[in-house]
Amino acid sequence: MKTSTEVLVVGGGLGGAAAALAALRRGRSVLVTEETDWLGGQLTSQGVPPDEHPWIEQFGCTRSYRALRDAIRDYYRTWYPLTDEARARPDLNPGQGRVSRLCHEPRIGAAVLHAMLGPYLAAGQLRVLYGHRPVGATVDGDRITGVTVADAAGQTVELTAPYVIDATELGDLLPLAGVEHVTGFESRTQTGEPSAPDAAQPDNMQAFSWVFAVDHRAGEDHTIARPPGYSAWARYQPPQWPDRLLSLTAPDPRTLQPVRRTFVPNADTGPVVADQSKDAGDKDLWIFRRILSRAVLRPGFAASDITIVNWPMIDYLPGPLIGVSEEERAKHLDGARELSLSMLYWLQTEAPRPDGGTGWPGLRLRGDVMGTADGLAKAPYIRESRRIQAQRTVVEQDLSFAVRGTRGAVAYPDSIGVGMYRVDLHPSTGGDTYIDVASCPFQIPLGALIPVRLRNLLPAGKNIGTTHITNGCYRLHPVEWNVGEVAGALAAHCLDNGTEPHQVHAAEGRLRAFQDELVRDGVELAWPEVKGY
Repeated sequence: MKTSTEVLVVGGGLGGAAAALAALRRGRSVLVTEETDWLGGQLTSQGVPPDEHPWIEQFGCTRSYRALRDAIRDYYRTWYPLTDEARARPDLNPGQGRVSRLCHEPRIGAAVLHAMLGPYLAAGQLRVLYGHRPVGATVDGDRITGVTVADAAGQTVELTAPYVIDATELGDLLPLAGVEHVTGFESRTQTGEPSAPDAAQPDNMQAFSWVFAVDHRAGEDHTIARPPGYSAWARYQPPQWPDRLLSLTAPDPRTLQPVRRTFVPNADTGPVVADQSKDAGDKDLWIFRRILSRAVLRPGFAASDITIVNWPMIDYLPGPLIGVSEEERAKHLDGARELSLSMLYWLQTEAPRPDGGTGWPGLRLRGDVMGTADGLAKAPYIRESRRIQAQRTVVEQDLSFAVRGTRGAVAYPDSIGVGMYRVDLHPSTGGDTYIDVASCPFQIPLGALIPVRLRNLLPAGKNIGTTHITNGCYRLHPVEWNVGEVAGALAAHCLDNGTEPHQVHAAEGRLRAFQDELVRDGVELAWPEVKGY
């Protein structure tokens, strides 16, 4: 079967959803392909509530990302029996988690994204092929002329479009289309980055994780079957790790000193501060990524909070998903699932309790929250992708606070958005521990979205022109949305004006016109300067 569209978005992650919406708002027909049956990637199918900077409620994101956040809050206000105090809060945080000012259930994020896209689906302007992944691409010179996607049964569809956006989680379209790209660690010689190794390590990548949600039913026993590989995981201690992985002790990412975390289901914790500039929030694991708090609900309505297990203890380190055979990839995916289930089993049976006992058998998998039968997220949480070789590569010294200091991050004349997060690199498959570097609020350069060669391909996720190091701060939710939104807007702009992304980037007049369009769409191109008076 063959089908065509004006803008083809391969991968329905958070950036892919934003790209589709941006092109649709500009009147273009869009076709999205997505491996799972949810759009939203890390926000939904991967089960990770948004990681955001501390000023997110005031500035530092696009208008459409703010609309997404507002709509998630409105969903809870409309349908949940909130307390009067919670309902009245403009910054309602349904989970009262510490990782973000908006911790929410993955299924609510998926429902809101579906609603945002609903009018375009009804009008026939948008089509979505769920359960499809890219398996091939055809290229003529410097242009992609077609993409082949397949469903779980192996049935294929050939797709064509003037513009193709790669919003897959691992940059899967890049090798299929012969797009120049990099993986893993670049060397210090290549990038000049203070935190880069002496030699490039293309097979060394950040760990991925298979996330899950749990609540706790006191007095009940929800202990899962002991995973077959539990004994091996229970003994496993990663390199440079202070204890076994299945424990409550892990390094502090910023100091690398061993820190024992606490884990007490449904403990009364009092007010929660969600500000990672003051407190990373990861010391109390129940509260850290809590996505539904009983405290915001009518008294007696819910017997338990719900929390997400996305902790250092489920980071999968034995191998990457990129650059390996299909058999090796399947082995690592299965291994990550088994590690996560082993962590749950350890929590249910061996985790220390404040009363001196061990295990929390009342912990219950909440697959309904994840939209799955087995209780785990629909897809693994991906931290690192293949990355295009771009017209502009963002490097550590562009934004490192240690390098830039009070000057702030490098100002890019081709800015198409802003972001902020520490350079937060999790342990890697090559045995490295955390790399955690303070950063300055930064801009997103358009050049990082423009491949060095291909004319009609745009990245819309973690596959932009960052390095292994700077991916650590460009990979979070608001930035991925901003990147995707601009990719979709740029594809539509080029169709409207008979031009190409490279030409927009290279010509000052065209660049300024496109930036003006972004500003009208509610994209912030620079951080505000607040001065005294």
